[in-house]
Amino acid sequence: MVQGVGKNGDPASRADGRGETAEERADRRWQELLQEIRVAQTGVQILLGFLLTVVFTPLFHDLEQTDKTIYLVTVVLGSLATGALIGPVSIHRIVSGRRVKPEAVAWASRLTFTGILLLLATLTAALFLVLRVATHDPYVPWLVSGVLVWYLLCWFALPLWVRTHDTSAT
Repeated sequence: MVQGVGKNGDPASRADGRGETAEERADRRWQELLQEIRVAQTGVQILLGFLLTVVFTPLFHDLEQTDKTIYLVTVVLGSLATGALIGPVSIHRIVSGRRVKPEAVAWASRLTFTGILLLLATLTAALFLVLRVATHDPYVPWLVSGVLVWYLLCWFALPLWVRTHDTSAT
């Protein structure tokens, strides 16, 4: 990017096509990140809430040890995803007013991406557990693998393709 005159004639801002200062860009990116986190947080919190209740059902005690292990791994993954997706809120609250918003946005973005990866693992494990308990069929791993590929295409492959073919960084 080229140094230039930004919004309100501020010579310290970057001419990035938006006319934003670094602070304005950080504010915009923070707002965009919050909207993304709201979607992911809601999904992972609902999923984790349901997962946490499973252990209190009569069927849980009848599960094979392998299924109980898959369940425990799934709950831990869901808890980790929840932590990563709530982490940006703590970052913002703790560093607010310290004039480090660009750095806070970068760290919050990393935590959000980590949370999305953990959510991917949680959803895959939960689907595997549910289908395994519901059907006991040998095709379950194949079906879950197909859904995992779908998630990877929707969540990573398509956005990366768009990023490399149809966009410029801002």
